[in-house]
Amino acid sequence: MTDPIAAMLIMIKNAGKAERPFIVVPHSKLKESIALCLQKEGYVSSVTKKTSKNHPVLEIGVKYDDKGDSKVHEVKRVSKPSRRMYMGTRDVRPVKNGYGILVLSTPKGIMTGKEARKELVGGEVLFMIW
Repeated sequence: MTDPIAAMLIMIKNAGKAERPFIVVPHSKLKESIALCLQKEGYVSSVTKKTSKNHPVLEIGVKYDDKGDSKVHEVKRVSKPSRRMYMGTRDVRPVKNGYGILVLSTPKGIMTGKEARKELVGGEVLFMIW
């Protein structure tokens, strides 16, 4: 798998469209921090680290609204393994007029664009989600 982050994000989006309660992905510290950031922002309901066949995995709960629609409508991977994209503090702008979030990998950890502006840090733009 070339891009495990993109695979995890697409799995979350597809699970929401298929009305699945959760997904299971192989564990890594980066994926766990991204999932916790999405949980804090309200895009996923739960993040649990488990063991399956002696390998650590993440069980990520898909969150739905009152109508039964998934909270994740679309995901756009910005920084890819073939092309890294970086943003300074001043370059971070709202996504979809504030309806989405931008997730960055900064020296202070994984955070949203709003938090990065508040902390005055820039970093690698991982993805946009709305």
